[in-house]
Amino acid sequence: MKIAELENLLGYKFANPALLERAVTHRSWAHENLPGETEEKIREYENESLEFVGDSVLGLVIAEQLYTKHPSLTEGDLTLMKHSLVSTTTLFKIAKSLNLGNYVRIGRGEEKTGGRKKQAILADTLEAIIAAVFFDGGYGAASSFICSLFSGEMESVTPTSSLDYKTLLQETLQAERLSAPVYSIVKTEGLPHARTFFVEAAWNTGRSQGTGGSIKSAEMMAASEALKTLQLQNRNTSKRND
Repeated sequence: MKIAELENLLGYKFANPALLERAVTHRSWAHENLPGETEEKIREYENESLEFVGDSVLGLVIAEQLYTKHPSLTEGDLTLMKHSLVSTTTLFKIAKSLNLGNYVRIGRGEEKTGGRKKQAILADTLEAIIAAVFFDGGYGAASSFICSLFSGEMESVTPTSSLDYKTLLQETLQAERLSAPVYSIVKTEGLPHARTFFVEAAWNTGRSQGTGGSIKSAEMMAASEALKTLQLQNRNTSKRND
């Protein structure tokens, strides 16, 4: 592991470099290099638990920054922007810009199938690194680290420029041979000039809801929530098959 080189790329010096080493260790590497160990022991070396924490830390920091920068936006619009910033697509984009794939520890099987370039692996690894910074230096260090990494994305994100979750959801459902989502307005609140819309997206196997200052932004949020649900279901299925 080129720890010092990766620290330079990240712009953060670890007091405990072992945290960074664990953050870039995929479960496939741990399984191959710790033969005979129990699943509990293997989990102490791979990065999935760190990824779980990193997801929460990232979400909190991004929410804090959006609230501070855009105090007049509705909850729905802030949520839409947050989902765009913490999405797998954005994480993957930043991870690629850091050449993070060169530093991920993966098993031989993943190596052969292009694991160093896989969106999910790189996005998850970046979340794990965020958690490593959090445990190493606390919330302040993690917040500064995230703000530095996401500065460009933070400057350009708006509710209308966020990812086209509706198209992405439709393509995802089609790929899984499921019917296209159906959107319906559940209710509206507020005065005519300051309405909040509540929209539901429904598909074969689930439902999700979104809110926004316009029907479009509420639909986008509902689609984003649906994608998160589908992603979680796919991750759980993948882990059961490992």
